[in-house]
Amino acid sequence: MIIIMFFLNSIINLCGMKKIKVLIADNSYLIRRGFCSLIEESKDFLLAGEAETAEDLSEKLMLYSPDVLVIDYASRYFCIDDISVIRECYPEVKILAITYPQPKTVVSKALEYGIISYLWKDCGEEEIVEAIYSTSKNQKFLCSKVVDLLLQKSQFYVPGKVSCEGVKLSEREIEVLQSITEGLANKQIADKLFISSHTVMTHRKNIMGKLKINNMASLVMYAVRENLVNPAALNN
Repeated sequence: MIIIMFFLNSIINLCGMKKIKVLIADNSYLIRRGFCSLIEESKDFLLAGEAETAEDLSEKLMLYSPDVLVIDYASRYFCIDDISVIRECYPEVKILAITYPQPKTVVSKALEYGIISYLWKDCGEEEIVEAIYSTSKNQKFLCSKVVDLLLQKSQFYVPGKVSCEGVKLSEREIEVLQSITEGLANKQIADKLFISSHTVMTHRKNIMGKLKINNMASLVMYAVRENLVNPAALNN
């Protein structure tokens, strides 16, 4: 397998193509096969391997150096603490978590530990593919149901009318969001980011539209949950 991956990578580099290498980590054989099939069907993805246990995952990360790790840290043989270890040992690997619904505290902790994107396992193919693309670019991509969980008072996800449509913020939108939570006015944000006030207002409108948020309190809460802003800084 190692020799095959070496030659595949060599061929891709010689042809000038840059595929996104994806490693799958889940204890379920059927779920791993499903994800692997999805990866293999995409012309832009390269399956770097699959792992059934944390020990197996550690070995595969070292051997294949994937761009994106798709993991269910809540499945058997894995745990949430694996995320912080992976981030420490393999900081270049971008992590996309795809799990069954988890309590808000667990999801928040996972994001704090270094997960970039997060989906539930009932998300569709199109959303998973887009999440992998975004994660590889270090862009956050969250299922709308995950966002809804983080913003509601309940600790557990309550099924409702929220769709499974993904939420993706661009790097510029994240910069604007961070500036907003710092209490900066539109003109100050514009001067800081070297853009016009009109552009700042457009970004603000797009952010609230994507997150389905219509007030500052929820916007700040989202930024804190996503580890986009230091909560201590909000008190200064």
